[in-house]
Formats: sequence, C-alpha cells, structure tokens
Amino acid sequence: MVLLGVNVDHVATVRQARRTFEPDPVFAAVLAILGGADGITIHLREDRRHIQDRDLRILREVVPCELNLEMAATDEMINIAIKEKPDMVTLVPEKRQEMTTEGGLNVIELKEQLKEAIKRIKDMGISVSLFINPSRPDIECSREIGADMVEIHTGFYSEVKGKLQIQELERIKDAVTYSVSLGLLTNAGHGLNYYNVKPIASIKGLRGLYIGHSIISRAVLVGMERAVREMKTLIKEASFHV
Repeated sequence: MVLLGVNVDHVATVRQARRTFEPDPVFAAVLAILGGADGITIHLREDRRHIQDRDLRILREVVPCELNLEMAATDEMINIAIKEKPDMVTLVPEKRQEMTTEGGLNVIELKEQLKEAIKRIKDMGISVSLFINPSRPDIECSREIGADMVEIHTGFYSEVKGKLQIQELERIKDAVTYSVSLGLLTNAGHGLNYYNVKPIASIKGLRGLYIGHSIISRAVLVGMERAVREMKTLIKEASFHV
C-alpha cells in the first residue's frame, strides 16, 4: 500500500503566530503516528517561519518511523542534516517571499550544486529525495546526480479542475511510471487533500504520499488522529483498486 508521510509544519505555523509553546508539532507528530502515519515530514526553512531547530532535534529522538527533513540545498541546512541524521532528506526549492513551495527544483540548472549536496548527505548514510516537477528530463537528471528517490510535485494537479486536472494527472502518471522504470523510488505530494488524493494514490508504482496542510486543517476540527486515519482510509481504498 502507498505510504503516508504527514507534514506537521502548519502546527508550528500556528505556534509561531504568537511565538509561544503551543500547539507543539512534536505532540502533533505523536498523534499523527497513532492515527496511522507511516512517517513525519518537516520543512526547516532558512527563515525559521514555522519549524524550529528544537523541533527537529526532539522529533529525531521520538519519531519511531520515517523522519523526512525537507530543506534547501545550502551549507547551513546540509550541516544540520548531517548533525541530526533524519531518515531521509528531501531537497526542495525555497524562496523567502513564497507562501508555500511553488514548484519543483530546477534540477538541470542546479545540477552541479545538487550533485554535491546529495553526495555530502548520502555519505552520512541519509537517503536523499528531490522534489521535482513531473518531467522526464528532470527525472533523468535526478537519477544521474545520485538521488535515491524523487517526489513528484502534484501542486499543479491540485490547483486546477476538469480537463486540465485530467491532463495533469496523466503527466504525473507518466512521470511516476518513467521514474520507477529508471529504478528510482518515487513519491508524490503538494496540495493533495481529501477530495483529490484517490486518483494519485491509485498510480501503480508509487511509494508514498507526503501531505500536510489538508490534514492539519481537518485536524483543527476533528482531531489529529482522526484526520490521519481518514486520509489513510482514502489511500488504502485507492491502493486496493489499482
């Protein structure tokens, strides 16, 4: 079955709005795991707008399943990853002014920088994923520079409706199939919610989905464990119909 990694960044967003101690993303991660999450994801941004270094440190100590650290490919972040040793690192593009990650890495343009970053991280025994657009050239480049896996950006699929969404779904299906054929472990994520996740979760060969905002939004109303269980159920139903 397709795995579910739950991103708890936006629990920290609420906390940082008041610069206080609650709600705690560490507590949220524990509840997500109790609800069936297969892993926990956090994005430690350079401006520390939500997740803090303290969160990563404690989560590394308490999370018993996959801990995925999203980060920019900078010296500061690479050194933090080497020190804290998450189970995997997902390298993502990052702009100071963006509300959320706006697209996949430009892996071809950043090829040499990413190649060096991947080597440094992998040398410490940490798996590396690249967050990329559903593009065959980007997939080929990701494999060439040493990535263990890729995460296909589903944001464009999530933003459109009707025929455009069907077209985006086909792009993602092609990207997943091609990535798997090249031997890359293949994930997907960004913008997925309870209404659009099933067509993505049913794609053959997909390893995992990484979902945050929609789960945290529902958790505000129904609780974290229930929100995660409901997403897991949708993923399971889609996986069984492949």
